[in-house]
Amino acid sequence: MDLIEAIRTRRSIRGFKSTPVPHEILTSILDIARLSPSAVNQQPWEFIGLTGQSLEKAKQVNIEQASVGATVNPDCVATPPNQLTPPHSDRQIALARQLFSLMNIERENREQRAEWQRRGKRFFDAPAAILICADESIYTPKHLTPLIDIGIVTQSICLLALHHGLGTCIQQDSVFYPEALKKALDIPESKRIIVALAIGYPDWDFEANQLRSPREDMDSLVTWKH
Repeated sequence: MDLIEAIRTRRSIRGFKSTPVPHEILTSILDIARLSPSAVNQQPWEFIGLTGQSLEKAKQVNIEQASVGATVNPDCVATPPNQLTPPHSDRQIALARQLFSLMNIERENREQRAEWQRRGKRFFDAPAAILICADESIYTPKHLTPLIDIGIVTQSICLLALHHGLGTCIQQDSVFYPEALKKALDIPESKRIIVALAIGYPDWDFEANQLRSPREDMDSLVTWKH
């Protein structure tokens, strides 16, 4: 797929076919993505691929932690949606309304909304997932540039996936409980789980996959200094 077309057409996939993704394809994607640029060539990223039993373990841990009301304590702290301010909060609310409308989830239906949240914690039932991590020696409160680098490599993975007919969803809600995940998956405590990617073949009959979130006009984002 042409690079420009890939950037224009990529979207978050929240419904996947059960078809397994060949290990060779996942390996190829990560092998090329590792060539992404990073500050001073620090290459802070580490990848943990989840398929089969390991993925089922991760799903189970997430659902169990959520069901008992475990404290959300991600290794990479993001701004909670209810603490965003306009215009960012407006975009988040608009996205939720679009998604719930496509999925026929009523605002007052708590069980429907809870099931949607559980679906996210199951990596949207994708047949594979990738955890993108950084070692605690490189990712610290005083050294946050690895987050920029991990953002770059995450974009690379998403675009490379399109080349193979795969879809992705960049997630944080599936790594809300890093300590439980590390224990279940035998991940060293020294690793910080920054973000997750659900990856698989898109189910285009799944309503949420029809969502195309809008972007701001370029004129509102760019200031030229001549």
